[in-house]
This record gives sequence, structure tokens and C-alpha cells, in this order.
Amino acid sequence: MNGTIEQLQPVKTTDKKSDPRTDEQLLLGYRQTGDREAFNQLVYRYEKELFGYLRRYLGNAEMAEDVFQRTFLQVHLKCDQFDPSRKVRPWLYTVATNQAIDHQRRNRRHRMVSLDRHNGVNQEDDNGTLAKLLDSSDPDPLKQAETAEDNALLREAVDQLPPQSREVVLLVYFQGMKYREAAEAMSIPVGTVKSRLHSAIIKLGEAINPADALT
Repeated sequence: MNGTIEQLQPVKTTDKKSDPRTDEQLLLGYRQTGDREAFNQLVYRYEKELFGYLRRYLGNAEMAEDVFQRTFLQVHLKCDQFDPSRKVRPWLYTVATNQAIDHQRRNRRHRMVSLDRHNGVNQEDDNGTLAKLLDSSDPDPLKQAETAEDNALLREAVDQLPPQSREVVLLVYFQGMKYREAAEAMSIPVGTVKSRLHSAIIKLGEAINPADALT
């Protein structure tokens, strides 16, 4: 299939929410028949979720918008390569992450900065609460804090993680992927996902509470 980003802009549909087809049926339907409605439905289902992931990954809403468009251009161009035995969601995240990495390589002059500076998110000084969160004895402290994403200090700490650790934190904690889905999206074993998460939590704890790391 050939096409451009402009040609793939979604068109208005009758009722996007009523389509009973699964993601897999939509993608395969588009691949087999070129059904634009199926493609538009996929874009509609993932526009908020995938854009949010890319905004966190790139730290910039404008770059995220560009990469989001390029992601679905790749979906259009490479849908013949989709393995029907896979789920569409982790495959989409694989495509999106690869596009984000390519974008960063093309824009080395753009320094990665805190999400807060680019996204205009309201910041709250909640360091005490966050410190308690990371000091929790719970083995999965980030998962139980829905407000953790709104904490400026945590977002900055996540932004400073090594790329592989940051990606797995974004997928599992912010996007709500199961370990298996994240493993498929990153093309790594489930055990590696767990070990990277464990290391990431340790690093986040050290970033939030540097004094504790010295004891």
C-alpha cells in the first residue's frame, strides 16, 4: 500500500463507538479490502491512548502529534506485515515506539526535557506524599497511585530513566499494559520486563529520596 500522512487523515464516520469488530478484525479488514472505515476506527480507538504515551515518551506534544501521524502511516504501509496470531495493541505500541526513536534520532538538536515544561500540566508540590509512596512496603508501589502521574517530581524522575527502563514504566504503569503485553510490544521476555521494572523502581526511589540511597 502507498500513501501519505495527509491522505490518511480520518474522515467522519456515522457512529465510531458502535463498531463491534475487534482491533484485529479491523486491521485485517483494512488489509484485505482497503476499508477506510476500519482504518478510521482504529485511529479513533487509539488516538487518546497512543498520543498520551507518545507525549510522555517524547516529552513534547507537538513531536508526539507528528509521531502519532507517522505511526498510523506505518500501519497503513506495513499492515501486510502484521502477524494475525498477534494482538494489535502491542503491535501498535511497537510501531509507535520505533517511530518515536527514529524521530529522536532525526532531531538530536532537541534536548529531552521534563514533561511538565512542554505539556502545561498543573504542578503540585506533593513530595511528601510521593516519598511515602516510594517508601511503601508494597511490592508494586507505583501501580496503586493513580495520582502519581500528576506529581511533577515523579514525572521528571521517570523522564531521566534510561530509555529501556523508561519505556517499560510508561507501558506498564501509565498505559496499563500487562507484563505479557509489554513484553510483546518491546520484543523481550516477560522476565526482562519484570527485572527492568524492579530496577526502575529502585532508581526512582533513589531519585526521589537521594539521602536514602546513601544509607
